[in-house]
Amino acid sequence: MSSLKRIQFTATINAPLPTVWRLMIGLESYKRWTSAFSDGSYFDGSWEQGSKIKFLAPSGDGMVAEIAENREHEFISIRHLGFISGGVEDTTSESVRAWAPTYENYTFIGVPEGTKLVVELDVPGEWEQHMNEAWPKALALLAQLSEAESAA
Repeated sequence: MSSLKRIQFTATINAPLPTVWRLMIGLESYKRWTSAFSDGSYFDGSWEQGSKIKFLAPSGDGMVAEIAENREHEFISIRHLGFISGGVEDTTSESVRAWAPTYENYTFIGVPEGTKLVVELDVPGEWEQHMNEAWPKALALLAQLSEAESAA
């Protein structure tokens, strides 16, 4: 069993909060900023509270989750429930039960510069380094998208 660690990333984006929110969860824009984790990443499902959502690599492998909370323009909480491998969802194996559920939370705060985004997530120790490298890149890509759109 791997121990979980809560890590946090913060970015101040020079764009209005509704723009950052929309680009973070929009189908096409999501693919662009999450390329920092895996080129071709996408989601399948809905960001509505209570909905099932899958976060996938081009291979179709990834994570299965549900939206635990969604307060528009304020907060999203994703409850990760398991893995998807070879098209099969695993939410019950011993290896998944060792860490699931875990949470990934996004807090959106309006600030004079635009939007402060705080990301908090629980990660198994073996994923910590990858997340510490990828999240700052992902937030920089989200900032580029948001700032370019709001400047247009």
